[in-house]
Amino acid sequence: MDLAVQRAETRKSPQERERIDDLFRLIPAGGGLALDAGAWDGHLARRLAEHYGRVIALDLTAPTIDHERVSCVQGDITALDYPDDSFDLVLCTEVLEHVPTDRLATACAELARVTRRHLVVGVPFEQDLRLGQTTCRSCGRRNPPWGHVNSFTMDRLRGLFAGLRIEATSLVGQRTGTNALAAKVFDLAGNPWGTYGQEQGCVHCGAKLVAPERGLTTKALMALGSALYFPGVWLRGYQPGWVHLHLVKD
Repeated sequence: MDLAVQRAETRKSPQERERIDDLFRLIPAGGGLALDAGAWDGHLARRLAEHYGRVIALDLTAPTIDHERVSCVQGDITALDYPDDSFDLVLCTEVLEHVPTDRLATACAELARVTRRHLVVGVPFEQDLRLGQTTCRSCGRRNPPWGHVNSFTMDRLRGLFAGLRIEATSLVGQRTGTNALAAKVFDLAGNPWGTYGQEQGCVHCGAKLVAPERGLTTKALMALGSALYFPGVWLRGYQPGWVHLHLVKD
């Protein structure tokens, strides 16, 4: 499937619409200049432009967004090339879970630095990174699902944005986790049910992630892993999938 079509289909899902609508309920309506830090396909930048006079859409590769009030730039949120207090609003969602862990605190500090007042952040909530992991066929190493190298609790988020006041918090969607034994069995099987449809390559070597062949041994391990996994889901249940924060610089 073409990448643009794949992204558009992702945005149409009920879960994605629910998540984005929840995110925008936290965004202050009206303002001059906003930054979409990690703009990806430009969907959120376009929505921001309905409320802000000008939107900077920033990503590691400059996005392509055809909108009169959206300017597309290449940039890195760990080293934003803007002065302090540059933006009325900074939005950062679907980004911090991908930032290398040793640069995460720097990225959060940069987001806080360049906002004049409002920062809205969205990240997966207490994600179990063992569930949906993949195995790279090139280097043989395990990858977290969707290239998410960070998992977030409320305490961790408070620490990362300790200099800002939390104005509002919202939890949306749902997810579950796995257990150590089921994760180990799926790992032995080569993680055939991992997120191989993701855009991101291997976080270790950059190679495209390709699902393993499902021979008899793999299928037997998948059956065992499922038998270990599903009872845990029934007992554990589900928890919110995403946490959205509206943070304010006083």
